[in-house]
Amino acid sequence: MQFIIYLSQYIIPFMIFYIVGYGLMMKVSVYDSFVAGAKDGIRTVVKIVPALIGLMTAAGVLRASGFLDFLASLLSQAVWQIKDIFPPALIPLSIIRMFSSSAATGLLLDLYKEYGTDSRVGLISSLMMSSTETIFYTISVYFMTVEIKKTRYTLAGALLATMAGLAASVALAGLIGG
Repeated sequence: MQFIIYLSQYIIPFMIFYIVGYGLMMKVSVYDSFVAGAKDGIRTVVKIVPALIGLMTAAGVLRASGFLDFLASLLSQAVWQIKDIFPPALIPLSIIRMFSSSAATGLLLDLYKEYGTDSRVGLISSLMMSSTETIFYTISVYFMTVEIKKTRYTLAGALLATMAGLAASVALAGLIGG
């Protein structure tokens, strides 16, 4: 364990020195390449800011309007048969996670306060946060950046992957929690 801590402290400085050293050995203008990359990064940020603002606004509206709670109550009634497998308290988190990671983190902290971090709900929600993705954020930002209009099966595949992540979270929590 001590080796991993030691390695993690020095890996980023090592990578920086390696990249700069390799660039100098190959006679590349490292600073000019860095500046050109930074300019491209700024252009990308400018292109995706409208999508980011729209998604943050949508996530805030969903949460503040009560629609998220309404949708969660509808889904809770639909999954009442599996409440012993998938706790209904996790439904709002699984919905908002698809839109915003920061809003999902807020819900996660609320779950920790209510149920505790070591509870079954806390364990599943922690695993869920690390095994699912912010689908709509990712699709809109990445596809807008490269100007893709037709996403084809991306949304269906992402939703399927999220369902697999949710199932894996429940399964892993069962293995970890005993």
